[in-house]
Amino acid sequence: MKLAIISDTHDNVPNLEKALGWMEKNNVAELIHCGDLCAPSILVNILAPNFNGPIHMVFGNVEDRELTQKKAKDFPQVKHYGDLAEMEIGGKKIAAVHYPEKAKKLAETGKYDLVFYGHNHKPWEQTIGQARLVNPGTLAGLFQRATFAAYDTSNDNLELIILDQL
Repeated sequence: MKLAIISDTHDNVPNLEKALGWMEKNNVAELIHCGDLCAPSILVNILAPNFNGPIHMVFGNVEDRELTQKKAKDFPQVKHYGDLAEMEIGGKKIAAVHYPEKAKKLAETGKYDLVFYGHNHKPWEQTIGQARLVNPGTLAGLFQRATFAAYDTSNDNLELIILDQL
């Protein structure tokens, strides 16, 4: 099963639309957003209407927490976990948070196969014990090139997608 992992969208509609187009063409089944979507209208008008599979979300540090969580309930495919998402997808135990320090601590527990995070806008991957600790970068392209990650649970393949190369 193919997953897309995005973070730090920061209301960048053109980049989100381009990434969603890639996801559709590449049969991405589920989407994980690691925070800083920003305005709830991005969820309501762009993300949820244009991605049909499950969308897993956590808060970042620049979100309207109350309104975003309220709006997420309007879409049956969207699950907003608050600050920490724990899920099993394709036989993989996955956690998602926004902050690197929290993600590292989660990876160190040994409970997860994958831990995704964002916040610092830097694409990163490292292995801690059995866990792959992954930052997909910033979809907004703030301070770094616009990137996101794609992961295939069937073959454990993780790929960094550089938006301006699509």
